[in-house]
Parts: sequence; structure tokens; C-alpha cells
Amino acid sequence: MMEDVFATAPLHHVSVPRATGKAAADVLSPRDSAQAWEEITAWQGYAPTPLVDLAGLARQIDVGAIHYKDEGPRFGLGSFKALGGAYAALRVLARELSRRLGRAVPLAEIRQGRHRDGCARITLVSATDGNHGRSLAWGCQRFGARCRIYIHAEVSEGRAAAMRELGADVVRIAGDYDASVRLARDEAEANGWFVVSDTSWDGYTEPPRDVMAGYGVMTREICAALRSPPTHVFVQGGVGGLAAAVAAGLRQHYGGDAPRVVIVEPDRAACLFESAVAGRPTPVAIAAETIMAGLSCGEPSELAWQILREEAGDFLTIPDALVAPTVRLLARSAFADPAVEAGESAVAGLAALIAARQSAALSAALGLDAGSRVLAIGSEGVTDPAIFAAIMEGEGGA
Repeated sequence: MMEDVFATAPLHHVSVPRATGKAAADVLSPRDSAQAWEEITAWQGYAPTPLVDLAGLARQIDVGAIHYKDEGPRFGLGSFKALGGAYAALRVLARELSRRLGRAVPLAEIRQGRHRDGCARITLVSATDGNHGRSLAWGCQRFGARCRIYIHAEVSEGRAAAMRELGADVVRIAGDYDASVRLARDEAEANGWFVVSDTSWDGYTEPPRDVMAGYGVMTREICAALRSPPTHVFVQGGVGGLAAAVAAGLRQHYGGDAPRVVIVEPDRAACLFESAVAGRPTPVAIAAETIMAGLSCGEPSELAWQILREEAGDFLTIPDALVAPTVRLLARSAFADPAVEAGESAVAGLAALIAARQSAALSAALGLDAGSRVLAIGSEGVTDPAIFAAIMEGEGGA
């Protein structure tokens, strides 16, 4: 039986007309995606992550199929962000080394360790809720660059420790995520460091584009594993980079058969939902932090929004109350499905799907029925064991 919270939790949905254009090819081009694929699949330790068939859950909520992309095993870092931050770091290093040496420096030369002395004189910085910073720290460790990470007050100490273990200098601030982004930018400018961010702003687009291109590796794996296109993809919001990369990749692969894109956010940090309502990138003030730490973002990425305004027509917000039951449902092999250990941010899309199917009106609004084939992006595994243990013991928001 499904827990009552899925039927009673308030979900907010807005459906908006999609803009017309070619952002899925122009903002994040097939060439960007191909270059990222060629490089990342050459990294030591690369392997596709599982696409888990949740057939039992699909029967329980009366949809045709649920495919859950489990990013927990990704490079031993526990999240899809291993694809983005490290790849963008490599690209930043290549551009700066090329400038300093007066010749083009191929990515492979840096990957092979031929520029470790030069990389050691370059500092890369970013703000993070945890997973992006861990990816950046891991990349810097691999390539020999210095790394400085800014985290906000609510980032768990477990996630901070994981970045320190990878050699990063971790700076905790008193404010929220958006304040840490601003401080990273200001201190980088003052010290000649290089920001490697997963969000964009006016005049800053190259690293966020590279981050999204790295995420495209995940989407290529999904398309290779599926026999037919899904009808829907439920994907987490955050600043929008993941959702935009997934939407663009699916459009590039499936063309007119690309699935309906449903963006899911915490109701405490719904900047993409509000952007959809306003018709333009719209920041929101975060009054209280969500348990979905990786999605606690108040300012959308302008670059990602260019794609989402054309590819996403449905935006949903969910309460924190849905998170712990969904984490437990996956981990306890509910409905005889394979067990999946997922982090708090990973389950947002799946939680929204389950809750939506408890409402005939919302199901109709989203075009969900017994024939729907749904892709859910399980964006992280257990990136903080202490939080996961509390959730499994019945704590952590439920």
C-alpha cells in the first residue's frame, strides 16, 4: 500500500506555453555534447550508471513503466554532478593553460598529467550545496589544480568533510546558497581565481555550458538503454542545469518524439516554477531550507532557462514531507523492485510522480495514464550517510 502522505501532500502545478526556438541545439549543441562524451568516457573509472526498471511501482500507481536513472555509483562520488564540475574544470584549465603557453592545450594532455606544474598555479573556486563542489574538488585533485569551495550554513558537515578529503579548501558562510555564489565570484575576481559554477549569469556562460555538456553523458546513456522514448521525464529543478541538459539531450536524440518535460522543485525553493509563472528568470527568497539540499537554489541559471522555456511546459512543487517516504520506498524494495539507496534530492521527481498519480485531476493535467512511460532522474545516491540513516530510522522529515 502507498503511504497516505502521497495522497494528502499539497502539490502545486503550473502549465505554461512553451516558447518556440532551437535552444536545445543552439545553447547546448550536439557538438558540445559529443566533445563531453568523448572526454568523460575516456576517464579512468568511467562506467554507465544503472537505469532501474521500477516495474512493481509502475503497476502500483498504474503507469506503463518507470525508468529510474540511478546516479549513485557515478565515479564513486555519488551523484550526476561528477560529470559536470570535473569536466568544466578541465575545460577551464585547458583555456587558461592555452593562454599562458601560447598554444592550444588538448584536454587529453591535462588528463594524462602533462601539465600538473602549470595546473598547480591555478585555483578553481565554486559555491555548492555539496555535490557540485565534490565533483570540482575531485577534478582538481585529478588534474593538479588548487580548489576552494564555498558552502552555506545548512550544508551538512558530512558533505563538507567529503570535499576536504579530496583536497579542497572549504569555506563555510553564514548565509544561503545564493550568498555563497556571490562570495565565490567576488573573491575569485579579487584574487585572480577561476569560478567553475553550474549556474550562469550575465557575461558568464562558458563553464555552466560545459557543466551541462558533461551532464549530457548521462542522457546519452539513458537513450542507449531505452528501447523506445519515454512519454514523460520528471526531473529536478535546482538552478536548472540538470533539467536543461536532460531536456536538450532528449530533444537532440528523439526529435519530435521527445518526452513531456516536468520540472520538480521543493516548495521552499521554487525559482523555476516562479520563472515559468513570470515568463522570465525570477529569483525567490529562501525563508527555510529544504531537506532536498541540492535543490535549495533561489536564482535560476539564465543559460539553462533559455532551454527550459522552450522544452518544459509543466512545473511542479512538492513539500519536504514526500522525501523520506520515497527514500524508504526505494531502499526497502517496495513492490518487489530492485533496492536503490538514494539521497534526498534524488527522489524529487519520483515523489512528484507518485503523488500526482493519486490525483485524477493532476494526472489529467500532466497527461499521465496507464500507458505512460516515465523517466525519473535519480540524481544522487547516499552522499551523506548520517542523513540517510536518520531517514531510514523514520526521522529526517517524516
